[in-house]
Amino acid sequence: MAEAQGSPSSQTHQETASSTLRVTAAVVREKGGPFTFEDLDLDAALRPDEVLVRVVASGLCQTDIHVRDQHLPTPLPAVLGHEGAGIVERVGDAVTMVTPGDRVVMSYQACGHCTPCLTGKPAYCAHSFPANFGGSRLDGTNALHTENEEIHGHFFGQSSFATHALATERNVVRIDDEEIPLELLAPLGCGLQTGAGAVLNSLKIEAGSSVVVIGTGTVGLAAVMAAKVAGASPVIAVDIVPERLHLARELGATHTVNGKEEDTAARIAEITGGGADYVLEITARPEMLTLAVDALAPLGTAALIGGAPAGAHAPVNMNALLGGRTVRGIAQGDSIPQLFIPQLIDLHRAGRFPFDRLITFYGFDEINEAATDTQTGAAIKPVLRIGE
Repeated sequence: MAEAQGSPSSQTHQETASSTLRVTAAVVREKGGPFTFEDLDLDAALRPDEVLVRVVASGLCQTDIHVRDQHLPTPLPAVLGHEGAGIVERVGDAVTMVTPGDRVVMSYQACGHCTPCLTGKPAYCAHSFPANFGGSRLDGTNALHTENEEIHGHFFGQSSFATHALATERNVVRIDDEEIPLELLAPLGCGLQTGAGAVLNSLKIEAGSSVVVIGTGTVGLAAVMAAKVAGASPVIAVDIVPERLHLARELGATHTVNGKEEDTAARIAEITGGGADYVLEITARPEMLTLAVDALAPLGTAALIGGAPAGAHAPVNMNALLGGRTVRGIAQGDSIPQLFIPQLIDLHRAGRFPFDRLITFYGFDEINEAATDTQTGAAIKPVLRIGE
């Protein structure tokens, strides 16, 4: 496999006299540019709520690529990565939920103080975009830098494409199960909890309900597995990649539709007898959201889960909504990570959520190949092995 530009140094970190850690990180410096490896300084003086994590592995998500290509306006240069897992090395004075030595999965960031956060809906934090995509802490400060410049970090409160990540107590989840490898658990922090949570938390899909999942990447296949857990039937997976549709069948889809070869709307109507109770749209293509609404039965719900480029709009048949149909957006599967990720691990242990079948492992120095494989569909969920 091809190596990325620059290569992670054998010395992953060192603490310096200026209270910084030297870390190796994959940095994006320009729009559409490669991930390049650089040695950076990470401020080691933790704030009261902060947690220093030695990164063992990190999933690579389509969102990382969207930011690399500047479809989402995180400032560059930046260290991305938002599906990290690792070992806690240090904690701030106010941290009580984890201690040094704990194994953790890192998830999305939220402020912890706004109304959505205080009412148990942190995925809809009033400061969600700056907290996750702003390239700094919410107060505008940054812990990553070189001798001469600031490097934007704190991506999703972690920037896990590095040998160390600075998270907070709010976005780390302690993993008590010592038997499951951390490298396997990394993707639980975003893509997997988003798809599964959409079914189990957001929509609370009932047994016997008909479900359509449009797009069978990580999020879509997680939704398919969760729909099977919920007892939904039929579960219809829609995609244009035969291999992914085959996998969807193995993971719980009762029917598959190849959108390249079939009239998707007609097939859904045929299978469901007129319309689906739930349609999950994950591709973020406007015409697919239009299709999702059109494919609903009366009183059905269409859920937009995929992140569309800024300014994207989709036409919706307004009269269809008069049949009691609902259209809603879903962020992070309405998950409280500290509660939901352990539930997903329990389901995996019971053989009911076999997400390991989605994962392809890469070395940290293969990050650019992993990104390419994500774009081409050669890999469903790349996971980078970063440390031990």
